[in-house]
Amino acid sequence: MNKTELIDRIAEAAGISKIAAKKALDGTTDAIKEALVKGEKVQLIGFGTFSVSERAAREGINPSTKEKIKIEAKKVAKFKAGAELADALK
Repeated sequence: MNKTELIDRIAEAAGISKIAAKKALDGTTDAIKEALVKGEKVQLIGFGTFSVSERAAREGINPSTKEKIKIEAKKVAKFKAGAELADALK
């Protein structure tokens, strides 16, 4: 499913216009992104938790040249499914 299809489903399920659904989705994703940038967790009970994890710097290997390369440390977004979502997927 892409963003347009998700907007269509939100509009239908909530009985609102596609424009309102797009604003709601954009607002939601922006709020989640802003919280993660600040290092906060976002917990949606029954759905899951978005959080930030730090990956340490490490050494890797370039597969084409077999040369060792340094991979910089970085922060990555994580999502852990909540119990209700996990049960729905069984």
